[in-house]
Amino acid sequence: MTGSDSCPCGSGAGFDACCGPFLAGADIPKTAETLMRSRYVAYVRENIPYLKETLWPKHQARFDAAGTARWAAENHWTGLRVLETAKGGPEDREGTVLFEARFLSGGSLGTHREKSRFRKKSGRWYYVEALAE
Repeated sequence: MTGSDSCPCGSGAGFDACCGPFLAGADIPKTAETLMRSRYVAYVRENIPYLKETLWPKHQARFDAAGTARWAAENHWTGLRVLETAKGGPEDREGTVLFEARFLSGGSLGTHREKSRFRKKSGRWYYVEALAE
């Protein structure tokens, strides 16, 4: 996949104009939803270091890089749908995003549905945890 291809996050923009700069470390997401979308792309592209560095700092020490890499590699990610966002804008300090990530695993289609909590620290958004719906 080249940088001019559509971004896997579903924004309709090219990868280089969308999530590419985030995964390359050239920019940071300005909203919780943008961070969530870029984390989805990190799973698609198996960019495990990005998933760790965008995890809330106090959780990074317990990050299971090998397990996360296995989960990313074993699934063929087929699409992302953002269902709802609450707060999480450029001026907010926290927010939630409800999404569905579709994937193909072992010949079966699956959906990972999650309401994620995000928090901003020192001007940067981080994924904190999955919440019960």
